[in-house]
Amino acid sequence: MSARSISAVRVGVYLLFISLLFPFSAYSDQVQTHDKNVTQYKLLVLGDSLSAAYGLRAEQGWVSLLQDYWNEANKPIEVINAAISGDTTDGGLARLPRLLELHQPTHLYIELGGNNGLQGHRPKKIKDNLAQMIELAKQNDIAVILQEIQIPTNYGRRYTQLFTQNYHQLAQEYGVPLVPFFLEEIALDSSLMQNDGIHPTAQAQPMIVEFLAPKLAPLIVQGAQNLGG
Repeated sequence: MSARSISAVRVGVYLLFISLLFPFSAYSDQVQTHDKNVTQYKLLVLGDSLSAAYGLRAEQGWVSLLQDYWNEANKPIEVINAAISGDTTDGGLARLPRLLELHQPTHLYIELGGNNGLQGHRPKKIKDNLAQMIELAKQNDIAVILQEIQIPTNYGRRYTQLFTQNYHQLAQEYGVPLVPFFLEEIALDSSLMQNDGIHPTAQAQPMIVEFLAPKLAPLIVQGAQNLGG
């Protein structure tokens, strides 16, 4: 075989290699793009024991189950659980700047205030703390979802009314969505509550997901799209 023929064969092999390489490169780019779009939204859950799977394994809690639910439904939402048992609005406010910096969420779900209420804190103090959390999130272009919290009526009618009104007033003042208290019906069934009468059982956790998932997903995905996200 002449030198010219050998050269032609080499060029042909090289072109064949390139033709085979490009389809794989294109496929790889598509996969990478898809992977980047898997998580378009990050929901940071800032809560207390009601969201921290108190008395249960972490994977049994509604926050973990909500992530599983959205994974199965191919929702591009990552749920970050920053709930701590016993936390108050004071603690949440103190932790929030670091959490926002660390996780860079697109949405903040505030489930706090119950422990403040159980400790008899002034409703105005609770409201002020929640307001500062909402303002901090908005300053960082993070959408806020506020969870209504209710406390037992044995704290007195006036106090419990002032306590719950905080959430409705804040939602109206700041224009943020307010999600109804997810234990309102569950708490009426003692079989779904732990012995302390405050925390839901493992059996109740999927029920919380069923209650919250259809309310939260539109607020996160459709709400972001409406804002151009």
